[in-house]
Amino acid sequence: MSLAQKLQSKLSHDSQDASSKPPEQVLKDFIAEDPNSVYTFDGERDAPKAELCREGKEKGRKCIQMHMYSTQLFQAMQDQGFFCALPMDPTRTHMECKRIPKN
Repeated sequence: MSLAQKLQSKLSHDSQDASSKPPEQVLKDFIAEDPNSVYTFDGERDAPKAELCREGKEKGRKCIQMHMYSTQLFQAMQDQGFFCALPMDPTRTHMECKRIPKN
């Protein structure tokens, strides 16, 4: 099996796993892999999906497609203990989410 075939198989397998779970569970599982990383998400206005990326220190950058509106993803990230805001750079339109430290 070629590398391309292995990658395609992994991608289709991952997307099948993700689509069989509710979006909230997909989000929880994705965050659980590296909970202290910075997360970003972006989506088209009023689109029913958004791209969620993890800016991992050790694991690197990883992105998944979430089947949620950006407003729902914003709320779900807050529910997971993250503070989300626009970046300081006014040319950027994505949201940045950082975990709120627990005391």
